[in-house]
Amino acid sequence: MRGLAGLLPFVLIALVFYVLIMRPQRRRQQALASTQSTLLPGVEVMLTSGIFGRVASLDDETVQLEVSPGTVVKVSRQAVVRVVAEDSLEGRPEDRPEREADRLPEAEDDHGPTDPHQ
Repeated sequence: MRGLAGLLPFVLIALVFYVLIMRPQRRRQQALASTQSTLLPGVEVMLTSGIFGRVASLDDETVQLEVSPGTVVKVSRQAVVRVVAEDSLEGRPEDRPEREADRLPEAEDDHGPTDPHQ
């Protein structure tokens, strides 16, 4: 009985290690493998390096990724970290709606400069 009581802390530590570290890591790996295996042409993805692009074509081990119009790079399928949702493209200026603050100021009218020191 005394030997089992001495082993109990080690068993609890192993259980906590499994629940907090091993199990979530296995779930992340399964989700990543699922993402990489279900890629389709035309989908916006992010690579491990942080590069965003659209899948142009793919085969078993590689992905042809269009990073800008006319620029296609060949990357390993394992480099794809996640599929980017279409509504999360706020970071790309060409996909953002124009805001009032982003517009250029209108040209001054012909009444002269508005600065009184000129």
